[in-house]
Amino acid sequence: MTDEDLRKQAHDLDVTVWVGKAGIESVTDELANQLGDRELVKVKFLRAARGGTSTEELADQLADRVDADLVETRGNTAVLH
Repeated sequence: MTDEDLRKQAHDLDVTVWVGKAGIESVTDELANQLGDRELVKVKFLRAARGGTSTEELADQLADRVDADLVETRGNTAVLH
């Protein structure tokens, strides 16, 4: 499946993982579980989580931790596969 196909699929997905002030460590297990159950997971990075870091950087770090691919970031939301 191409990235474009995945982006189209992700368009109608609801956010199921929120990253807050506790950071990405606090959602790693939950995200790994969700990726085990479904192909795509949408993650929202709240302002408290971002601090001085971009959504793209945080999404890359999170994808690395759960061995997933970052499909796209848009605003403060990322889609992982």
